[in-house]
Amino acid sequence: MIYLWGINTLTLLAFGWDKARARRRKNRVSERRLLWLAALGGSPGAVVGRWIFRHKTRKRGFSAWLFGIFGLQTSLIYLWLWGDVPNLM
Repeated sequence: MIYLWGINTLTLLAFGWDKARARRRKNRVSERRLLWLAALGGSPGAVVGRWIFRHKTRKRGFSAWLFGIFGLQTSLIYLWLWGDVPNLM
């Protein structure tokens, strides 16, 4: 649990840092690094950071990867907690 708090905080801060650097036209955090942070468990922090800072909202490819990672992680957590896919028939 501590790991998830840490990685999500780090991811949220990375989105804020990248947005601040973009406004000043300085060296930025790469999209690859932001997606890796999301993939390592920080996808909720990435989604919240994207919303708070209004960052990377026009990048369709980036958004597709980010929400794909978020959806996969959400699905895995669901399966881990409930152990089985519900019978829909």
